[in-house]
Amino acid sequence: MSHAVFRLRAARMAASVKPFVARGGAAIRCERCRLLRAYCVCDLQPHADTRAGVCLLMGDTEAFKPSNTGWLIADVVADTWAFGWSRTVIDPALIALLNDPQWQPCVVFPGEFVDPARVIAAPPQPEPATASAPARRPLFVLLDGTWSEARKMFNKSRYLDPFPVLSLHPDHPSSYRLRRAARDDHFCTAEVAALCLALAGEPRAAEALSSWLGVFTEHYLKGKQNQPVDHEDPVHQRLRALAPVAAP
Repeated sequence: MSHAVFRLRAARMAASVKPFVARGGAAIRCERCRLLRAYCVCDLQPHADTRAGVCLLMGDTEAFKPSNTGWLIADVVADTWAFGWSRTVIDPALIALLNDPQWQPCVVFPGEFVDPARVIAAPPQPEPATASAPARRPLFVLLDGTWSEARKMFNKSRYLDPFPVLSLHPDHPSSYRLRRAARDDHFCTAEVAALCLALAGEPRAAEALSSWLGVFTEHYLKGKQNQPVDHEDPVHQRLRALAPVAAP
């Protein structure tokens, strides 16, 4: 398999002089889903066709972390791009993507930290197609890292300034359980992407991603606890209801 986050991790590993060791030491993990081999979920992976795309700007070590949920977005949403963030080095491919006329980017970030003139509560409406150009598709720019990393990315990435900022206001709390959040109202990156997809009128894709996160989380935690997985529990049933799944 190969998707944007997988390729970013591979490139980072090839360039690294010091290997990244995840918590738990050198456990044997599935290369595709990153879970312990006995808890692999590859045969359950869903896929959903979407008009929307996702651009991930990833903190320094995010692509290496088995608990990273940006990876799950790339599993489900085919049009996902992943770029390692740097204050001083900007990937030309990132700028090309943001300026691609087929996409209509918006940055997802809490509105309380942004000039109110930039803040929107829903994705921009697609511009109508013309004889020379198709209707533009929504591209959600997600800042994938710790809260301090995300704030730095937002404040020091001047190339994001021209784009509106989508401020989310979920009506439910986060169910993320793999890391401790810096703030009670923080959602993990996959949860944010699912909210964005729902706002963009893609409820099946939102449900597929949310369900995939639920199953991944369950297998991840059971692996840490060395406990068996109940494949008939509500999170597995929810994912199965979205069949068909992607081919392994």
